[in-house]
Amino acid sequence: METELQLPGINIASLKEAPIHTSSQIQSHGVLLVLEEPELRILQVSSNTWNILGIYPENILQTKLEDLLDSFQIERIKTGLAEGNLDFVNPTKIWVRTKGDNYVVFDAVFHRNAEGFLILELEPAISQESIPFLSFYHLARASINQLGTTANFQEFCQIIVEEVRKVTGFDRVMLYKFDHDGHGCVVAEEKIPGLESYLGLHYPESDIPKPARKLFISNSIRLIPDASAQPVQIFPVNNPISERPIDLTNSILRSAAACHLEYLHNMDVGASLTISLIKDQKLWGLIACHHQTPKYVAYELRKACEFLGRVIFSEIAGREETADYGYRISLSHIQSTLIDFMSQEENFVDGLVKNQPNLLDLTSAQGAAVCFGEQCTVIGETPKEEDLLYLLQWLTNNVKEEVFYTDSLPSIYPDAERFKNVASGLLAIPISKHNYVLWFRPEVIQTVNWGGNPNRAFEVSQSDGNVRLCPRKSFELWKETVRLTSLPWQYVEINAALELRKAIINIVLRQAEELAQLAQDLERSNAELKKFAYVASHDLQEPLNQVANYVQLLEMRYEEKLDADAKEFINFAVEGVSLMQTLIDDVLAYSKVDMQAIAFQLTGVETALNRALSNLRGRIAESGALITHDTLPTVMADGTQLMQLFQNLIANAIKFRSDKPLKIHVGAERLEDEWLFSVRDNGIGLDPRFSDRIFVIFQRLHTRDEYPGTGMGLAICKKIIECHRGRIWVESQLGEGAAFYFTIPVGGRERERRNGRKTQNHLFG
Repeated sequence: METELQLPGINIASLKEAPIHTSSQIQSHGVLLVLEEPELRILQVSSNTWNILGIYPENILQTKLEDLLDSFQIERIKTGLAEGNLDFVNPTKIWVRTKGDNYVVFDAVFHRNAEGFLILELEPAISQESIPFLSFYHLARASINQLGTTANFQEFCQIIVEEVRKVTGFDRVMLYKFDHDGHGCVVAEEKIPGLESYLGLHYPESDIPKPARKLFISNSIRLIPDASAQPVQIFPVNNPISERPIDLTNSILRSAAACHLEYLHNMDVGASLTISLIKDQKLWGLIACHHQTPKYVAYELRKACEFLGRVIFSEIAGREETADYGYRISLSHIQSTLIDFMSQEENFVDGLVKNQPNLLDLTSAQGAAVCFGEQCTVIGETPKEEDLLYLLQWLTNNVKEEVFYTDSLPSIYPDAERFKNVASGLLAIPISKHNYVLWFRPEVIQTVNWGGNPNRAFEVSQSDGNVRLCPRKSFELWKETVRLTSLPWQYVEINAALELRKAIINIVLRQAEELAQLAQDLERSNAELKKFAYVASHDLQEPLNQVANYVQLLEMRYEEKLDADAKEFINFAVEGVSLMQTLIDDVLAYSKVDMQAIAFQLTGVETALNRALSNLRGRIAESGALITHDTLPTVMADGTQLMQLFQNLIANAIKFRSDKPLKIHVGAERLEDEWLFSVRDNGIGLDPRFSDRIFVIFQRLHTRDEYPGTGMGLAICKKIIECHRGRIWVESQLGEGAAFYFTIPVGGRERERRNGRKTQNHLFG
């Protein structure tokens, strides 16, 4: 909303957030002393002591507090300080002798700053008597009784400003509430006739910068009795022990920043009293009291106003909670229903989008998306898939919180302007680094009434080598049409999204545990099957050998007595045994593929290829095949399995060659995180309908009479690639040759297995 000034060599942000708690200046109506405990030695003092106490500041330094006060007061103060809780000491009436028998009575307030120094602040006491407790009780009770007959939030706020003005007598009292974006709005006002009304006007965040907001939380009541008075320097400027300016965060006398005083002058304010309204440790708003002329308010009356504001504000906060209660209960019911739906569905995403109520109802959104992996399931009005993927990348890089929400996404993510009609507002919960649940709200064009132009909220002044911020001079009504903004997300909706996030994480965790158990069971079952395959294959060889030997012995011994049919039957039996032995050998080879005990190592692909070609040199010579290859990389793999892979693929190409001179080419191409290899031939090819079937164990496209073999070669290839966490497929047309492709991850199987083991953790990384 606010336009940053672009001035060469000037850091505007640093000017806006300059520290104001170490200004080393106080307001001139009081005296400040910095004390070292336990002797209460005076380390620093405000330089106005001559005007107020009749003592020069240099004559006070390094003396003790008892040199200013009589022993009775010192004893009472030391007893109070020893209690540890300064609330029991503050405020206390003390008197300081000036000249002769003259003395001045002060309201004295002690506090310890973050550095551990004891600070005493003295303000002239208007009355030497404290406010009677019963008077204050009746004041508070009368105000609270009015609340009992009021249910409207606006009326509640109005009661606060009326009562505070009644007690203090300020010309104007406003209740100023902060929006979620840091800007503020005057929601209640009580003033004298003739003053321009600020009710309903918005004020930019820069009117109360971050350092000032922090101080309002630390020091919840703030008086500036004379906005035109010159500030008083603390003497010496640097604390002699810490050797730096004193921290005045909790000081009641701390001088206001020059920019704030100028702001008050521009509003024709001569004195101000500000009371902080704090909810959940955050600044909810302020009670701002303005007077056209200087006005002093006694410390006790200020504290009474603070208490009154807090009591009534607690009622407002309670009414806010009550107003939200019905909606919160409704959302809680929807949330419970969604959790039930998720638990019942095999895929929890279906439980969020396929029933009534669904994901949209949880936040009153117009669109929602559940993005897991590379797939986004959408419901309602949402950005296009491509825009969603880019938005997810932006969220991954920029959002670290458990929940992210904005009612003006285009202001922080400019690409969102093109889908403002569906997603000017975004509420997002990350389930893991790359997995999100998103809710969207469309643009709602609205008019905002500002107290002055928010785009010119301040100026930069440069004089005498000093650079400082100056507030705007105009507070006239300035209307702005706000675009690229949705309805704001309510606190209860954000909480509902957070609760849903916890439920999704729990469900994903449970499913991950179930998958891990299933994987463990499968691993145990596979181990037993592999053991069975190995033993069965080994033990079956012996009876087959025995059958073959005795059949051949029959043929040798009774050759002269056997006719042609008998000899043919014996040949069939021998061939059947031989085929059975080959099948058993192939099954054994298949079962051994992922039982390799050797860890993957850096393996030269060309070395593995050359070993395969060496094993096939007889077939290569017989077929006259011309085999070429690209420059081949080094990968993390098992060298023997890689050799076996190339041997099967090249043997397959030789087997299914055509009448043309056979050409086989091995290619390699680096992709983002894997290597893509190919084995191309100009053989007979295959029908694309069977491109998946050929990798299935024992599956054949031709009879053994046409092409010998068991149908195990490509199944073994597929198993090898799966063990390397890669993929394998074929692209072919009949009569046009075949191209077998396979991938191997750059990091090899070990990296992939580590990633696999971390999958559950990654969901929550």
